[in-house]
Amino acid sequence: MSEKVLEAVQDLLPAIAERADRCEAERQVPVETVAELKDAGIFRMLQPKRWGGLEADPVDFYEVVRILASVCGSTGWVTSVLGVHPWQLALFPDQAQRDVWGQDQDTLVSSSYAPTGRLTPVDGGYECTGRWSFSSGAAHCQWVLLGAIVMGAEGQPVDFLTIAVPRSDYRIDDVWDVVGLRGTGSNDIVIDKVFVPAYRTLSFNDVSSLRCPGQAENTAALYRLPFGTVFSYTITTPLIGIATGAYDAHIQRMRERVRISYGQKVASDPFAHVRVARAASEIDAAWLQLERNLDEEMRYAVAGEDIPLELRLRARRDQVRGAERCLEAISLLFKNSGGHSLKSGNPIERAWRDASAGSVHAANDVERWLAMYGKGEFGLPVEDGMI
Repeated sequence: MSEKVLEAVQDLLPAIAERADRCEAERQVPVETVAELKDAGIFRMLQPKRWGGLEADPVDFYEVVRILASVCGSTGWVTSVLGVHPWQLALFPDQAQRDVWGQDQDTLVSSSYAPTGRLTPVDGGYECTGRWSFSSGAAHCQWVLLGAIVMGAEGQPVDFLTIAVPRSDYRIDDVWDVVGLRGTGSNDIVIDKVFVPAYRTLSFNDVSSLRCPGQAENTAALYRLPFGTVFSYTITTPLIGIATGAYDAHIQRMRERVRISYGQKVASDPFAHVRVARAASEIDAAWLQLERNLDEEMRYAVAGEDIPLELRLRARRDQVRGAERCLEAISLLFKNSGGHSLKSGNPIERAWRDASAGSVHAANDVERWLAMYGKGEFGLPVEDGMI
């Protein structure tokens, strides 16, 4: 089934590429693009089969994201983020899944995981209040997943939960006016004293230990992968696609371009050859490491074995390096393009802005995660939940 989705996406690429300017100008992915992606089955790739999903190999899902991001970075980003939420929702208690998918299995869900909301325990659940930023694609969604801190009786945090909230219980504030990934519509979510039943919460402790209530019904190996790997690759894969699209556009343009200053075609410049080679190698390395790590984690999950901490740490190491590699590649292409890369609307210019914007996501904090890997290599305790 993944092959059919991939074929459908290939057919959509020309129209999505043509809408890239509009996507950026309107600051959100066009509604017809979202409808086409939904019809192609992309948002169901990581969804449980019992809810009409494909339970696809995650590498296949990220391949689709990479292809989409190569023609429109914002579309690739939103597809990646909205497309991974069915995977996480499958980890929630069954009743939460029924609330979201029971009436419409094509329901889309956005998110904002930073725990900027507060939960106060009440009978049967929690009272929730807060404001969350960076909820990509929120305008296209009927539900949202939010990070929130549970406050104890003495006003101290006692737990960190992800909560599922329906569209009727929150408002979207249009604040998204940025230099990169402008078309992601990553606006704010605002909630004021809304009741959240206990079954619509997921403890981050359970997520980190890979022991979640939804696994009782959703038994596929896919749902035994670490959140730290799946979510972080959701953030880095669009950058790989953006870099890939920038590379392809650069090669096509530079084959015929003449540098007046040097009196030669760029295609004949040995220094240009070196920059292109370096850029291509960085992009390849980013994708190949992603494939390798996901494939290895899936093998453990299929066998019903615990995924070693060493592999989980390596996945995060390669994920942040993948984001870094893509920025390095685009910077090389930017330099190789000369002054023309400064013009608005140039594919290299947009790629540079979009990838730079994506790189500042918390999941792409390079030094933090490289240091975490180093701790593990030296046998020091690693307790971060995003592994």
